[in-house]
Amino acid sequence: MAQEDRPQIMPGERKPSGKKKDVGPRALALLRLTADGKASLVPITILINGKFWDASAYKAAPIPMALESGTVYEAEQAGSSMGLFTVGAALHSNAASAPTPWIGTGSWLPAGAEAANQPHKAESVPLGIGNGDEPPRLTRNPSKETPPANTAPAAAPAPAPGPSSGDEPPRLTRPVPAQAPPASTPPASTPGSSNPGSSPQGDSKGTTGPGQSGGPQPGSSASQAEAKPPDRPKAPESDSGAGEGDRPRLRRGKPTEPLPDEEVPGYSKPGATPAANAGKVVAVAAAAGPVQLIPAISDAGGPDPRSFSFEWLKEEEGERRQQMVDLARQQLSSYLDAQAKTRITPAAAGTQTTRHKQASKPAEPVFDNARMLAYDLWTNNQPVIVFRAEAHLPPPPAEAQGGIESDLQYSILLVAYPDIYNNLHKLYAGVTDKHHLDITPRLELIDAVDADGDGRGELLFREISDAGTGWVIYRATADTLWKMYDSLNPE
Repeated sequence: MAQEDRPQIMPGERKPSGKKKDVGPRALALLRLTADGKASLVPITILINGKFWDASAYKAAPIPMALESGTVYEAEQAGSSMGLFTVGAALHSNAASAPTPWIGTGSWLPAGAEAANQPHKAESVPLGIGNGDEPPRLTRNPSKETPPANTAPAAAPAPAPGPSSGDEPPRLTRPVPAQAPPASTPPASTPGSSNPGSSPQGDSKGTTGPGQSGGPQPGSSASQAEAKPPDRPKAPESDSGAGEGDRPRLRRGKPTEPLPDEEVPGYSKPGATPAANAGKVVAVAAAAGPVQLIPAISDAGGPDPRSFSFEWLKEEEGERRQQMVDLARQQLSSYLDAQAKTRITPAAAGTQTTRHKQASKPAEPVFDNARMLAYDLWTNNQPVIVFRAEAHLPPPPAEAQGGIESDLQYSILLVAYPDIYNNLHKLYAGVTDKHHLDITPRLELIDAVDADGDGRGELLFREISDAGTGWVIYRATADTLWKMYDSLNPE
């Protein structure tokens, strides 16, 4: 019998997969859309070999790598594609402590819209090129241009000595001072030149006849104004017929459509002089309207976008919302109790009975701007609920003194998911106020986004603390929120 062939895969061996894992780069940015449709891009982070870097500083020589011209970002709202943004230019903020030092301008193409397929047209005809088959023309020197009829001609130089000059010795022409003649004094010409535009009587229509000298006569007013130069003719306009604002400009690289938002208040292009930057307006007009923030991803080899939105069943959303409100009330009560224990009150602030009444009957907080969102981050149809609200306490009674500030605003953020027993499992609970941002920063949810390209969703927040404003990315696990990136506290 023939010997059996060796199997293709031996026991204990693994067949190498043909597809390698993509290790980046993968850039995450924030697309800002104004009410009038203008778009700009704020870089957040860039993933290189499994590690997150600050996109506004990564290889920023002279501009960050994430804002190189021609880079395409796909805006994703809850994982669904909203359109494409192509970076055209990078602008740097003039302020030293700006929360977003770099922004990108370019063209925004919403999803479903077709790109304009029009050839690039020149803004105007270049200088010296006419229409049709006419040869190019060279612009003449403005100083040698023929003056208009109502303008006195420039003084001609004295004739060179030669056989035609007779026996008169050569004369040197005095230098003409750079002063404009008065309006009432007629200009004069040097000896030996004719003035066809004026007559000895001052008539603009007369001409100098044969035998009459064009030079000034002794004792006349023209001899006193001999040193006065005539009016210089103005420089001719461009032969192309284009004005100053319509003249073509040279741009390095491939011709593209005009890019919007190149003049952004408070930002300037790299390499601009400090004097030019100082003249720009720093404050943005309040009439610009609300700004919509949408996460944007730029990755050539990453996964296709998928939606992370969660659809509630009938009457399920209201039940979950009430559970989140009750949980928020408990977290705020615990926070106020912890603050009350650390507060030192004078002994004369009230009797023991008054303090006991205040402790036994706490004031019910009032919630404002409550918002609840649910995402399917784990792609298993299990919601991860994010609840955020502002809260304040009602005014205390008149006899209560030394209590908690009634006008103090508290920021509450809760992240939870329902377990198998239909109870909420808390992943994160953060309560803070303006006096404790150094301990617990304030988090504002932006959206759910796939930051690392593994197909699962992460939560993108704006972080506000005593150190400034930044961005933070959290991954929701079964027990807690795991921090993946923090721009204010990089590792």
